[in-house]
Amino acid sequence: MPESCVVVTNLSFSWPDDTPVFQELSFTVPPGRTALVAPNGAGKTTLLRLIAGELTPTTGSVTVEGHLGYLPQDLPLAGELTVARVLGVDATLAALRAIEAGDAAEEHFTAIGDDWNVAERSHAALDRLGLGAVDLDRRLHTLSGGQVVSLGLAAQLLAHPDVLLLDEPTNNLDIDARQRLYAVLADWSGCLLLVSHDRALLDRMDRVAELDRGELRLFGGNFTAYQEATQLAREAAERTVRSAEQEVKREKRELQQARERADRRAGTAARNLGNAGLPRIVAGGLKRSAQESAGRAQQAHASRVTGAQARLDEASRALREDQTLTLDLPDTQVPAGRTVVAAEHLQVRHNGRALFADDGVDLMVRGPERIALTGPNGVGKSTLLRLLHGDLASEGGSVRRGDGRVAYLSQRLDLLDPERTVAQNLADYAPDRPPAERMNLLARFLFRGARAQLPVGVLSGGERLRATLACVLYAQPAPHLLLLDEPTNNLDLTSVAQLEGALAAYRGAFVVVSHDERFLADIGVQRWLRLDAGDLREVPAPEPR
Repeated sequence: MPESCVVVTNLSFSWPDDTPVFQELSFTVPPGRTALVAPNGAGKTTLLRLIAGELTPTTGSVTVEGHLGYLPQDLPLAGELTVARVLGVDATLAALRAIEAGDAAEEHFTAIGDDWNVAERSHAALDRLGLGAVDLDRRLHTLSGGQVVSLGLAAQLLAHPDVLLLDEPTNNLDIDARQRLYAVLADWSGCLLLVSHDRALLDRMDRVAELDRGELRLFGGNFTAYQEATQLAREAAERTVRSAEQEVKREKRELQQARERADRRAGTAARNLGNAGLPRIVAGGLKRSAQESAGRAQQAHASRVTGAQARLDEASRALREDQTLTLDLPDTQVPAGRTVVAAEHLQVRHNGRALFADDGVDLMVRGPERIALTGPNGVGKSTLLRLLHGDLASEGGSVRRGDGRVAYLSQRLDLLDPERTVAQNLADYAPDRPPAERMNLLARFLFRGARAQLPVGVLSGGERLRATLACVLYAQPAPHLLLLDEPTNNLDLTSVAQLEGALAAYRGAFVVVSHDERFLADIGVQRWLRLDAGDLREVPAPEPR
């Protein structure tokens, strides 16, 4: 049997409205761990769905060598399904139980085949991903989002695929679950193609496949090596563009000088011919010859200008568009030591049960502190942020907020009016800023020209994040406390870098819920808090992994 791999040949795909996604795309994903990276909207998920057979190419072909497993970003799992059903072992387990109950019908033995240890295998697969205590008869609606993702991966692994496709597998996973996923994929020996914005996971890959402007290129090494290679390529492209720009200027200058010289020679020749007393036919021939010579010279210069411009255009196409945010946010400044928010003995109840410990939760934020709020899924981190913001009323304790604005960015990025344009939303948040100033601010967030007039509802995830950040950070009054709930979920790596850039410029305090340790380290977190079993306590910064 050939080695497990994916071969894509001359693949083209368009949506039903004829919007093209890929044109004549060809590549091979070899055995090993491969990360697929591209901006949001470039077609990463669409490409995985084409490989998985969920979508049919318009033209071209996809060949998968070996048994395929696919874990989509949004798992199509109904809440009433059992764990055994998701794992694909429910029929075998039912047959085993029937035999144990004394039913020796032949169909039960046929259903089992050689898989008499199916329960042990299933529990081993679950235990490897931290679900060892989950019963096989348990319903999905009783599991957290992170547990459902881990269960979906366990189901794929239990089927022993040769080729495995994973679309954002760390979404909704807490830090411990992520570490277990990393360990599982470290032992992977088949062909893995993975889409993720989790840089710690991307740095565990063998190679990176970059999908850019309809082409796919493979880079050896992990994501850090890919970033270094692309940065070097960008610097080289910038030098090429600068050189090509100088060449165009030089050729245009020489063309202009050639025209001026030709005009001067033509004027001098006309005067000389008039004074020479030559017959008119001879003088006309000399004049035509001079004009033709001047025309050839100008045509040669014009051709060089055209060539130089073509080289500049080619160099510009090779240069990736700069998507970084450069911001200055002086209005968000918070003096050191000033109390931004003080919460004492906060308590809420879910289904009659207290979410936090008996004394509730205490939290004091002073000055421009940068705080990470961590903990397992389902312990109440998002609830605590909503209590601090005032979006949710507490059933016990109190929250005292400072004079500055408190801004809350939920996981859904639903702060803006989806029916209004980006420019209109900013006008709602900063009505006293002149329109020209607002447009300049939006340009810093890469909303230039017509992009600023798009309704928020049609924006991609990364664009919506930028629009939300623009409105929040330049609001009047400016925010002195940001509450961010899993802000990197479903963002591409470019958008995560833009978020990091915005937070680097922000001068106030923030509390951020995230399971992405690399992101938390990169935004300069100073205090690490962990919420677990109802208790909130300060913990040391995690060791780099």
